[in-house]
Amino acid sequence: MKQIQTILCLLALTPILLSFQQDDELKTSMVRGKEIFIANCVTCHMQNGEGIEGVYPPLAKSDYLMSDKVRAIKQVLEGASGPMTVNGIQYNGFMAGFDLSDREVSDVLNYIKNSWGNKSEAITPEEVKSVR
Repeated sequence: MKQIQTILCLLALTPILLSFQQDDELKTSMVRGKEIFIANCVTCHMQNGEGIEGVYPPLAKSDYLMSDKVRAIKQVLEGASGPMTVNGIQYNGFMAGFDLSDREVSDVLNYIKNSWGNKSEAITPEEVKSVR
């Protein structure tokens, strides 16, 4: 009977343990992603993701960024140009794509999508690969 109780207890704890593991993986990804952001993105989007109004769109609390994960992945890989509306403000600029690995793309997006008031599930390298 004690074995059954132990097994049931472990089964009940599994989602909690997996959640802690996923949180640790996201935090580790974000640490790597911050370095990628500083090396590639900070010049335009600024240290706190605020961008420059009318010139470079914000990533902080960005409705545009948070609304479409696939588009976000494509824009890191392929760049972006043409009109876009971010938080009610029009932008019409150009962003070059970046030659990053699947893991680097997921890391930088995990950092951006979980900083400055943004909150998102982790993006995995496998998701990036499927979009690539």
